[in-house]
Amino acid sequence: MPPNYIQKLKVVAMSQVVIPAIVEGGRATAGPPLGPALGPLGVNIAAIIDEINKKTSAFAGLKVPVKVVVDKATKKFQVEVGSPSTGELLKKELGVEKGRKGGPEDPKTIGNLKFEQIVKVAKAKSGSTLVKSLKQGVKEVLGTCVSLGITVEGKDARQIIKEVNEGKFDSALL
Repeated sequence: MPPNYIQKLKVVAMSQVVIPAIVEGGRATAGPPLGPALGPLGVNIAAIIDEINKKTSAFAGLKVPVKVVVDKATKKFQVEVGSPSTGELLKKELGVEKGRKGGPEDPKTIGNLKFEQIVKVAKAKSGSTLVKSLKQGVKEVLGTCVSLGITVEGKDARQIIKEVNEGKFDSALL
């Protein structure tokens, strides 16, 4: 490759700005964090917000990570939508706003889920995690249940992890 080609690639890459943000699905606004970051770039903020809301509408009520990639030279943009966190998906399954905070006055559990709901969340996260199997994904989700104070099938999630390791739920993981 000629040296000029490499220099042009650097210039192209340097003309792009990536703005990461976490927005509520389908309810992004031109206010913080996006508006103040996009304003100095001279792009059509309303068009970007509309695109984000269109792409995140399926995640209504959940906090979703997004990246806005703006080409400073052409003012063109791309919106990349990530997957909601495991904790957000679990809280949606339970129908609660927040997980356990910890401390003596905080309840030990915030709710109970069925094993099928854990599998559903693991499948939803399968494309965005590094796990190699559904069984590993389920154990990862169960670990998040421990942190949030969620029981599964009326038991502590650590007990369910042991049962998954023993093969008790293998038929549900096919």
